[in-house]
Amino acid sequence: MKVDMTLYTGRPDSDGRLPAEMAVYDLLEKLDIPYVRADHEVAPTIEACREVDALLGIDMCKNLFLCNRQKTEFYLLLMPGDKPFRTKELSAQIGSARLSFAGEDFMEEFMGLTPGSVTVLGLMNDKDCRVRLLIDKEIAESGYIGCHPCINTSSLKLKTKDVLEKFLPYIEHEYTLVELGGE
Repeated sequence: MKVDMTLYTGRPDSDGRLPAEMAVYDLLEKLDIPYVRADHEVAPTIEACREVDALLGIDMCKNLFLCNRQKTEFYLLLMPGDKPFRTKELSAQIGSARLSFAGEDFMEEFMGLTPGSVTVLGLMNDKDCRVRLLIDKEIAESGYIGCHPCINTSSLKLKTKDVLEKFLPYIEHEYTLVELGGE
């Protein structure tokens, strides 16, 4: 993957940028949330983000869009990229049987996102709060969160505290802490 080795601390020029991405920068500015940005080729997986991780000095978090068997409850799980995901372990903690990956049609409908660009920042588009945010304790206790700005050709480094104490309250989304096991 080709990564522009330049770090940026402000909004990019809107030329060639999607409106959804620019809306993220608008909201971060409105909430006075500073960030560091790296631009790169499409990075749809945690593995593809390793160069970006090194550049930003963080580990991007894994973002999983999940649902129950009936497709009536939806979840966004933020967890460390190197932790294995075990549905049974998470299901027990949140009281939901049979979790699976939710379809991209729901991802688009609720958060305005496409596969590979799932991010906590997409919750700004979930006006009806259809998606319940789950955050692994390890992510919540880290100093920074690495995520995409609703497009997987840029990555941001945000203070975790700003996401939890400014961003989420502003968009009226609560979160549930979960503890996922390691190896």
